[in-house]
Amino acid sequence: MADHTADRSTARARTVGTPPPGAVPADAPPQRAVSSDASPREGLSRRTLLASAGAGGLVLGAAGGAAGYAAAPARATPLTSLGAEQVMFHGKHQPGITTPMQARGHLVAFDLAAGAGRREAAALLRRWSGTARRLMAGEPAGDGDTDVARDAGPSSLTLTFGFGHSFFGRTGLEKRRPVALDPLPAFSSDQLDTARSNGDLWVQIGANDALVAFHALRAIQKDAGGAARVRWQMNGFNRSPGATAHPMTARNLMGQVDGTRNPKPADADFDRRVFVPESGASDPAWMAGGSYAVVRRIRMLLDDWERLSLKEQEDVIGRRKSDGAPLTGGSETTEMDLEKTDAEGNPVVPVDAHARISRPDQNGGAAMLRRPFSYHDGFDGDGVPDAGLLFICWQADPLRGFVTVQRKLDRGDALSPFIRHEASGLFAVPGGAADGGYVGQALLEG
Repeated sequence: MADHTADRSTARARTVGTPPPGAVPADAPPQRAVSSDASPREGLSRRTLLASAGAGGLVLGAAGGAAGYAAAPARATPLTSLGAEQVMFHGKHQPGITTPMQARGHLVAFDLAAGAGRREAAALLRRWSGTARRLMAGEPAGDGDTDVARDAGPSSLTLTFGFGHSFFGRTGLEKRRPVALDPLPAFSSDQLDTARSNGDLWVQIGANDALVAFHALRAIQKDAGGAARVRWQMNGFNRSPGATAHPMTARNLMGQVDGTRNPKPADADFDRRVFVPESGASDPAWMAGGSYAVVRRIRMLLDDWERLSLKEQEDVIGRRKSDGAPLTGGSETTEMDLEKTDAEGNPVVPVDAHARISRPDQNGGAAMLRRPFSYHDGFDGDGVPDAGLLFICWQADPLRGFVTVQRKLDRGDALSPFIRHEASGLFAVPGGAADGGYVGQALLEG
């Protein structure tokens, strides 16, 4: 759990304009949902048809449901701002990487079925991409849609697709497998369950509505058909947008502000750290604009953690629990003074504090974009919570990003006694799909 956070100032698609009170005229032009990575798109959101049978209402929505209104006898009812937000599927990068953290998430890995190869994988990615485009636009998944999210808008839904190390052997594409996808090294804190690790294919789903997120998960699983089967699946959550008086860095289940020093898209070196460059990289050309995702299920030993005093917890992290400021003073964004000592000459920020060890300037500049979800999978027979972090980090090179930092943490992080790494995966996530294309097309058809 490195000292970073997702930048909530990342641009997101929003509804443009507000309709007047009352019914929306039938000839009103559709609004637009815009994205920094894609051209504006217009269309009618079928999933926002709110009128019941026989009401005869007509809904006009922005691109795929960025806004929608049901014509009713009395007045039109707009979607809430939460449901109206739309992220574009097509673009230079896949969605779900720089998209602001969502309230709900599902992670699922698939293995290709016996006998399925490159052709079947290409057909599957084509189906998945089509379903993702429709769902992210607030439309039904396709024929046989379950109607789980019928009344909802897009709710910032994103679907992100990646390939695991084993995918390339199963599809005869070993020569096109990136060197950066070599298996992660073992770490002393690992207690990994192989059944819940890795996989041929990986899908990340995020949304600000639980039903919208589940609808996408179910649609993707059904789309797999006989081509692939679920290997493992995990569910996560974050604080809902608007739950705090102003945007804040997220808190984890330990109650700590988690992720203060995350790289931000406005940083001059952000793209270099997070995304594979278009040219001149050691990665294959099909990975241009892509990124590498490290996924770790990190269980938090909350009973042990909660026995610590507030001061002990803050010394473990190196930051104040109340506001995330460094123990050396200031606010959350104040630079930590690693040389400052107390009256007895001891470092104010302990030498094994998590925030000190994980700092990029303490790891040769290594940085990764963290975009996690918390999880809680119930209690065991002794009442111990099975809870923690679905850690997801993005980087252009996992060896220089996650591996560098985790090796340092592995050698003496004060947080280590209170966490346990129980599952792991590394996935190559290609760039975004071109309009009319599908994710991974350059790999599977190249």
